[in-house]
Amino acid sequence: MVSAAALAFMAIVTLFTLTWGFRYDWPDFVHDRYGLPLTWGVHTLVTIQGPADTWIVDVTALFLDLVLWLGIMAASQILLQTILERRGG
Repeated sequence: MVSAAALAFMAIVTLFTLTWGFRYDWPDFVHDRYGLPLTWGVHTLVTIQGPADTWIVDVTALFLDLVLWLGIMAASQILLQTILERRGG
């Protein structure tokens, strides 16, 4: 039961870190950046020339973010299982 709750928690953390956007609202360059710790996506909304709707996606950064967060998720599950087995539960 503890393992399932920990897995659900880490899945939610992974989802938020990959999809949470940070808005940078400069007068001539409004954009959102996605991804933690690496920025894998930039959605440009306003440029000096006017409104825009441009996406720049760095697939390598997205892959490395996924590897990092899914690796943390797997490592936490292994650690939790090891601790639970040593306690006899």
